[in-house]
Amino acid sequence: MPSAAPLVLGTHNRGKVVELIELLAPLPLAIRSLADFPDAIAVEETGDSFAANAALKAVEQAKHLSTWVLGEDSGIVVDALQGAPGIFSARYAGPDATDDQNNARLLAELGKTPPERRTAHYICQLALSDPQGVVRATCGATCSGRIRFEPAGSAGFGYDPLFEIVEYHRTFGQLGESVKAVLSHRARAVEKLIPLLRELLSGGHWRPPGADRLE
Repeated sequence: MPSAAPLVLGTHNRGKVVELIELLAPLPLAIRSLADFPDAIAVEETGDSFAANAALKAVEQAKHLSTWVLGEDSGIVVDALQGAPGIFSARYAGPDATDDQNNARLLAELGKTPPERRTAHYICQLALSDPQGVVRATCGATCSGRIRFEPAGSAGFGYDPLFEIVEYHRTFGQLGESVKAVLSHRARAVEKLIPLLRELLSGGHWRPPGADRLE
């Protein structure tokens, strides 16, 4: 098994990068993010699902950078809003919306919807592409909860201050990273991905022609 196989996380989102690096820590990977590549391209998310967008982010960036790329697409699905924000979670309040602006719009859209109808779930889809743009692994996971009437807690990012894990009576913003690293949609997706990565690493499939770019 390679001592440090190169892997680029196909995102500029610092919160996602921090979480993914920690979740992938058990593996012998030399992990970078798009922030380390000034020439990284902006992949247009034209897919009609989280899985499609994750694959786009992985494949297009992998071919451009000539290395292995892990694409990730995630967001929140609210039942009372017929699945919104969904794949538009990151830009729910506009193309350059902040987390606070997205949260504010979500609360406005739900209005006085009662707690029992504020059910929601986070979705995370992952796609791993080799340097040639071939998807070598995919997986996904969800985490169920409901939307609070107002934000609570300062941990996490995105909709975390509004997303309550009902069994804990706390939001992800209140529970903190240690709990989120076990319960979250992203943690559960990575848990499924790790055996697939181990197989690729141990099987000698990780032959990245762009490895020198990560040295």
